[in-house]
Amino acid sequence: MTLVDTNVFVDVIHQDPVWLDWSLRELGKARARSTVLTNYVVYAELHTHDTAGPHIDTLLDRLGVQVLDLDRDAARMAAHAFRTYRQRGGTRTGVLPDFFIGAHAVSMGWALLTRDAGRYRTYFPDIDLICP
Repeated sequence: MTLVDTNVFVDVIHQDPVWLDWSLRELGKARARSTVLTNYVVYAELHTHDTAGPHIDTLLDRLGVQVLDLDRDAARMAAHAFRTYRQRGGTRTGVLPDFFIGAHAVSMGWALLTRDAGRYRTYFPDIDLICP
């Protein structure tokens, strides 16, 4: 199964001239392999964009993406990774969602489709990433 990060959906929503083709191609490959998923953290992030609203549900339905809750293991793993990040000097406060997303993928043994691999590789070294 493949969990999809916010930035891939944003590419599709905004028809990003640089990333749209890559994001659509990788979403298609993920669908051909197995089930494509996201979680309510990504869902919430998508609703912060200018084109949010009912269009988000339509997009996810059209792409065949299931939206799932995080479990306790993922939440604990996210908290531990975020604490490590802060202890190493990380100061950005807006990154906690990335830790929930990465932990969810790792705790379930899913691949993560993202364009933002750096933090995921650092704090979740066992994560299976699909990235440029």
